Amino acid sequence: MKKETGHSNPNDTVQVFAARKVLTMNVQQPEATHVAVQNGKILAVGNAADMAAWPDAQPVDTFRDKVLMPGLIEAHCHLMEGAMWDAIYLGYFDRRDPDGKLWTGLRTLEAVLARLKEAEVRMSDADAPLLGWGFDPILFGTERLSVKELDTVSATRSIVIMHASVHLMNVNSVMLAQAGIDEDTDIDGVHKDADGQPTGELQEFAAMFPVQKLLGKSMTLAAAEQAEAVWKFGRVAQLAGVTTATDLVSDLTRAGLETLHQVTADPQYPMRVVPAFAPQRNPDGGAARVLQAIGDQTDKLRFGPVKFIVDGSIQGFTARLREPGYFGGQPNGLWLIPPSQLQDLFTPFHTAGLQLHIHTNGDEATEVVLDVIEKMLAAHPRDDHRHTLQHCQLADRAQLERAAKLGMCINFFSNHLYYWGDAHSSQTVGPQWAARMNPAETARQLGITFSLHSDAPITPLNPLFTAWCAAHRASASGKILGESERLSVSDALHAVTLGAAKTLKLEHMIGSIEQGKMADFAVLEDDPSSVPVERLKDVQVWGTVLGGRAFAAPRC
Repeated sequence: MKKETGHSNPNDTVQVFAARKVLTMNVQQPEATHVAVQNGKILAVGNAADMAAWPDAQPVDTFRDKVLMPGLIEAHCHLMEGAMWDAIYLGYFDRRDPDGKLWTGLRTLEAVLARLKEAEVRMSDADAPLLGWGFDPILFGTERLSVKELDTVSATRSIVIMHASVHLMNVNSVMLAQAGIDEDTDIDGVHKDADGQPTGELQEFAAMFPVQKLLGKSMTLAAAEQAEAVWKFGRVAQLAGVTTATDLVSDLTRAGLETLHQVTADPQYPMRVVPAFAPQRNPDGGAARVLQAIGDQTDKLRFGPVKFIVDGSIQGFTARLREPGYFGGQPNGLWLIPPSQLQDLFTPFHTAGLQLHIHTNGDEATEVVLDVIEKMLAAHPRDDHRHTLQHCQLADRAQLERAAKLGMCINFFSNHLYYWGDAHSSQTVGPQWAARMNPAETARQLGITFSLHSDAPITPLNPLFTAWCAAHRASASGKILGESERLSVSDALHAVTLGAAKTLKLEHMIGSIEQGKMADFAVLEDDPSSVPVERLKDVQVWGTVLGGRAFAAPRC
């Protein structure tokens, strides 16, 4: 579980890392071949001659034939990625688990049900629920899953299937009964058929709450209390070259904080974690709760972000869209926070000097949030707040211009272009809106600080793949969506390193290879800046270096 390979430096000895090439993300010194490191921080960057100042330095030649770049930063993901693998993977696309094992994607509902039946037969505890995750019905066209199909897997065992978006789930009749959900249940998001009977599809958190209450710690966005999940998440990060990742929904509970401090303090834990407090889940303590956590933070555990989720999922038809709305005429999505409450919720954290990270998938949600931020800043001016729109997938140029004027950052969900681009074009928002999704090039032209993300476990944590999505903008079928919004490879790589660091207010520590910053590197087998854009996603990751300590990615 805690495999470590490579060099460590437990004292103040100077190390000199040599590489085929070092991509620094520092515009004043874009490339180098050597990096001097002491006590986990970078002393100098240059060539072999520049290292002569430390004649007694310990040479690190492990990477002489490899390429170093700043440790990749995943600025929107969840520790839940480490916990989900306790359930059965039911996704449409192939996916690797924390041990590197490849799970084949399931392309039909019949295949989904077959994998569930195989798993159910292997279960020894007759009372344990059967849990699955990664399911995505929109990729099967108009077919939907209901209690009827899930009851064929088991009519006596409760079954819970989390959708890939984590904004919806399907349950069987046993779980509906256990959760007390029936034809009389009056909760937004409990889907019902023409006869008023629940179909087993539960949309958004209010509808899912009765089930989550029964599941306890299983399949929850907040996984910080589970040490094994935190370790598994670190292994996933190693596979992807990630050295810093967020947990963008955290309760900041005492048990969770103790677990995070314990795990990240272990020298063999291979990454830095940035939890974001989620007041929607755990409002007690408010801003003071975050400020207290900041007082106890370490180099490997950083606090400050505050996360709000305003609307839902585009592919789940729960995001809030402006007119003309969904392409197929579906009803508009759900407000997870009533717009009238946003300013009162945001302001205490803003005035405490904290940074807001606000989920807005649909353009109506983005418009409402921009209005609120504008009013809040007028009432409480604050320089360099860097409040960040998360996802912000359907923003048009006028909205991005407003965001730029307000000093906001944006973290685009560019992976959507590949995984759901075809469905967006044909089912959710239509070809014109699909082509403008995740408009990172427009944001760059407007001077907005932006990053790109996977939202793992919603899509796999792999920043090089995410950068490829933003640079190539191809759907899974190969359709190019919005060629004018393509980023250059250099801009895409900047977004998953220094751009991401800036959206987290950590650019003083990470994001580039330059003097004084942490010695965090992604170790690559090839140069991502020189391969054709089509091959960017295929650049192999050897592993990472965190604070001068090298970690090989786990292999099968």
